[in-house]
Amino acid sequence: MTVREALGAVGRYVFVGVVFVFFALPLLWLLSAPFDTAPSVQVSLPDFTLENFRTLWDNPYAMRSLGNSVLIAAGTMAITLVLAALASYALSRVRIPGRDTLLYLLLLLSSIVTGTAAMVPTFLLMTELGLIDRQLGVVLVLTGGLLPTAIFILKDFMDSTPRSYEESARVFGASSLQILRHVVVPIARPGLATIAVWAVVQVWGNFLVPFILLRSPDRQPAAVVMFTFYTEGGQPNLALISTFSLLFSIPVVAMYLFVNRRYGFRFHGGIKR
Repeated sequence: MTVREALGAVGRYVFVGVVFVFFALPLLWLLSAPFDTAPSVQVSLPDFTLENFRTLWDNPYAMRSLGNSVLIAAGTMAITLVLAALASYALSRVRIPGRDTLLYLLLLLSSIVTGTAAMVPTFLLMTELGLIDRQLGVVLVLTGGLLPTAIFILKDFMDSTPRSYEESARVFGASSLQILRHVVVPIARPGLATIAVWAVVQVWGNFLVPFILLRSPDRQPAAVVMFTFYTEGGQPNLALISTFSLLFSIPVVAMYLFVNRRYGFRFHGGIKR
């Protein structure tokens, strides 16, 4: 190995090490600060205590907000999966003029018109429908924002399902919904798992929509309640924020590990050809 190659190898290892430390330090802080009596912004060995968890448990809104987050995320995920599966299957099988153009326009418009830009008309619409301060309104708004991308991803899985499978099912008298449920969905299961985790992640940390549409503190999700762990002067309570952040991250990480172990993640078609 020449001197130039050795220096290049050393430089690569140093770069990888710096990147690793850059991402590892916040995780180490998140794992250590909740168990420290007086955590700071620096990573250090904690002065072990469980008082921070006890304080959160006594908070009337903290633990309830985690349940609200689960409810909103699960509802949004379920509706997004069902509607995206039906729409992507229809777009994959039905030949209509401008089908692909329509799909790309939906994806483009959902990227250009963000939730922040559409918040005023969305708020007025929810007011007219009587869905202000109702979690159903939050679920519907979030579902509408996720559907274009979910349909775009799932359509590739629907396209990869051989039509011969569906024709065989029709010979035995299966309807279109039965074919979708018993033939297409099992093949597209990795895609559905990917969309499920993606939808939960998008909803789990969403702050703006529930903050604007929900008024009652006992209905707000964890992403909004976390904002209350700041003092009136804007100073963060690091003990409560770190503890709540650790509890806040556990459900999403657990879901990711479960789905990845059982189904895996893919963004391409469901079977090999």
